[in-house]
Amino acid sequence: MSDAANAPGSAVRLRLAREENVWLCTVRPDGSAHVTPVWFVHQGSTWWIGADHTSVKVRNIQKEPRVSLALEDGRSPVVAEGDATVIRGGFPREVVAAFERKYGWDVSAPTRPGGERVLLEVRVRRWLLAGTAQ
Repeated sequence: MSDAANAPGSAVRLRLAREENVWLCTVRPDGSAHVTPVWFVHQGSTWWIGADHTSVKVRNIQKEPRVSLALEDGRSPVVAEGDATVIRGGFPREVVAAFERKYGWDVSAPTRPGGERVLLEVRVRRWLLAGTAQ
């Protein structure tokens, strides 16, 4: 669980607010990594990611909730490790509003007819910032 001792500083929080993509790494049933770029919002110590309920990342998280997230700039790394929970329906209004402001996107809208949108709630356990685990 995250606490104030390992919270990122203001420069990292600014990047979390403005950067559009983060690489999400989940664990496949065979133990191999599944890595994909995703849109996100970050609030407090929680990352939020929208996904289709049938996606590989959702299936992986349902079996193994440990994930890693990495912003795209490799020169100034921001990596978070955490535990993901799949949220079905009843999305927090402030999270839906944050996706709308950041991307002009209704994260609660299904991706296809008959589809279901879920939110991935990732609570940070540990940050890796500029090469230092915290």
